[in-house]
Amino acid sequence: MKIDVILTPADLPALAQRDLQETVCVVFDILRATSTFVTALHNGAKAIIPAREIAGALAIRKNQPEVLLGGERAGVKIRAAQTGGIDFDFGNSPREYTPEKVRGKIIVSTTTNGTRALRACVGAQTILAGSFLNLGATAEFIKKLQPAEVLLVCAGTGENRADEDVLAAGALCEFLARENVQTNFSDSAGAARRDCTLAKSDLAAAFSVSQNGRRLLAIPELRDDVAFCSQRDIFPLIAKMEADGAIRVCQS
Repeated sequence: MKIDVILTPADLPALAQRDLQETVCVVFDILRATSTFVTALHNGAKAIIPAREIAGALAIRKNQPEVLLGGERAGVKIRAAQTGGIDFDFGNSPREYTPEKVRGKIIVSTTTNGTRALRACVGAQTILAGSFLNLGATAEFIKKLQPAEVLLVCAGTGENRADEDVLAAGALCEFLARENVQTNFSDSAGAARRDCTLAKSDLAAAFSVSQNGRRLLAIPELRDDVAFCSQRDIFPLIAKMEADGAIRVCQS
């Protein structure tokens, strides 16, 4: 099994020319899109549909008025001034997606980086939304699949690396290595493993000094998202993007 890591979103456009037919892609946007998707699915959401842009999310809502809209720009909930008249139902905080609000619902989400990274992986054998919240379940699923290649995609911040995404990629690499899976790590995967080794004793502290972490901690209503997203393996589910573009719970 070959394991590679995309460390920054600057490398996403190249995926369009890459043969991913035998590749399992795991997308990490730890603060906060993939953590939010995993939380919503755990709390009973029927599906999450990632949209690249606000306009795409609104187009889906026009055709399917029953769906709920979620997401962010600059870290905060999308408002009517950005859409031409519609406030989104949710922002991008996983703590908003409670069972009472999401059970049985389809949520269309657009975020600055996470949904773009997921859409960039279209064409892969399997696409998973990964987070620290469901890291163990995701790793076990990959171990059972035994794909030829695993590509860990760090969604990043703007066009830059996000440390928390790299830590998650490194933690998944560590799991697969520890489980004696026959692995061939790329240089970028090795770098992610080393970063994870240094930070794994206190993820919340590591998150708090990252660019995303500092930004969220400066917003009183969002600061608790940092600690929430640093929790490890509290949701034993696999979040898989299906052929129709929707992310659902996969029965492993």
